[in-house]
Amino acid sequence: MKNLSRIPVNLKERSYDIFIGFNQFRSLGSLIKKLELGTHAIIITNPKIKKLYQSKLTSSLKKNNIKTTYIQVPDSEKSKSLKYLNSSISKIVKLDLKTKLFIITLGGGVVGDLGGFIAAVYKRGIAYIQIPTSLLAQVDSGIGGKVAVDLPQGKNLLGAFYQPKMVFCDSSLLETLSLRQLKTGLAEIIKYGIIADKQLFKFLEHNYHKIFELDKNALNYIITQSAAIKAKVVSLDEREKKGIRTILNYGHTIGHAIETACGYEANYTHGEAISIGMVCAAEIAHRLKLCSPKTLGRIESMVAIAGLPIHIKNVSLVRIMKAYLHDKKFINGKNRFVLPVEIGKVEVHEDIPESLIKKIISERIKKK
Repeated sequence: MKNLSRIPVNLKERSYDIFIGFNQFRSLGSLIKKLELGTHAIIITNPKIKKLYQSKLTSSLKKNNIKTTYIQVPDSEKSKSLKYLNSSISKIVKLDLKTKLFIITLGGGVVGDLGGFIAAVYKRGIAYIQIPTSLLAQVDSGIGGKVAVDLPQGKNLLGAFYQPKMVFCDSSLLETLSLRQLKTGLAEIIKYGIIADKQLFKFLEHNYHKIFELDKNALNYIITQSAAIKAKVVSLDEREKKGIRTILNYGHTIGHAIETACGYEANYTHGEAISIGMVCAAEIAHRLKLCSPKTLGRIESMVAIAGLPIHIKNVSLVRIMKAYLHDKKFINGKNRFVLPVEIGKVEVHEDIPESLIKKIISERIKKK
């Protein structure tokens, strides 16, 4: 496939490829057929995405003798719930008679997380493919096999590591995204620059506007670089047992707490919450004398010029701290933060004083 870039995720028998291209849906059916996953694709998506891409996807699969059935869930974080987990599996059970099923997730991070978790738990695991349709999912949540649903007490508390058989990123799918959705994906790309790639970060500082203009070359570069970073980290530490994969959580400790404190409402997208979390983590690093004022300034400036929030609005410190204390990243009762040392390099630190965390979050809450 000459118009598709291929990035391998090397996990021995669980290895798979990430394909990246522009307007390459016609290639999808043949790529899936080669994997020999089954003859019936259960496509989990939301109504908006189904309307936009059902015809193209169904046609590509039909040409390769793959039957399709669509299961729709709402376009909301609340789809990552036990309610939609149960209803989706109930529909799959009725279809699972004499045919070999596999799952395709067609959507953003919510659909990918829900569909991947269904694949992980149904019959102790069936094959699935990720087709991420948001920038955030193409560079982050669609890669690496972390799948989950939320509980009222916190985000992603019911989850698994379960790798897809393929990830297919077509940047032409981003043309229907709102500016806010592009910005929320850009937050994760900024994260990759901070944790592992100073050249990517520098590119973003000078070319962030090209992403909003949907420049094909800029999109191809940032998606490919980000996917390659995540593929490498996941290949080295699939289940986050060696401490290597932990760096991908930069900004997520406080970011997830903000999301949970908001009840996953529209106050903050994932990327917006993570942006605040990244700035807070950089401030913690600066107060602990781990990074220079210049590094802190570049991070805060990059987030701000990308149009992402650096202050918290309409969420109380009490609610954020309550959600933070439920975070999965606590190890033996000690918190764990990914902190920037310089652009392109981070360190994992445990047992950061709670008083410092509260102080920094409090300072970021915008007073009315």
